[in-house]
Amino acid sequence: MDRPRHIAVHGLDHARAALAAAQECRCPVVLTSSPEGAASLGAPLFARIIALARAEYPAAEAEAVLDCGDAPGLALAAMRCGVEAVRVRAAPEAMRRLADIAAQAGVRLLPAEDRPVLDLADIEDVPSACRAWLA
Repeated sequence: MDRPRHIAVHGLDHARAALAAAQECRCPVVLTSSPEGAASLGAPLFARIIALARAEYPAAEAEAVLDCGDAPGLALAAMRCGVEAVRVRAAPEAMRRLADIAAQAGVRLLPAEDRPVLDLADIEDVPSACRAWLA
């Protein structure tokens, strides 16, 4: 299986374009929020955007990850909202507690990490950029 490519989405149009490209290219994708997206976009809206886009592109293989920055409280709120994966920076003890809560909630807890990401924030032709990134 191909390793999923990460695409930072900032709204429904971005999520739709990323999933359309993933479905067309038949490759997995990770839809991420912007850095600290839990604070700016919010977990409920992020979850809704992902759900709406997935309903339109059900054949696209995708994971959605909400970045919670260094705010464990936002990660907990995201877990309650049904977000499937959260990324957070926290002290080791806080990460252990979050990992236990995430496991009980069926949520993937991911540490902060550097990874290649296509950020759609300032891209004019989003569909083409997504297809090129995933090709």
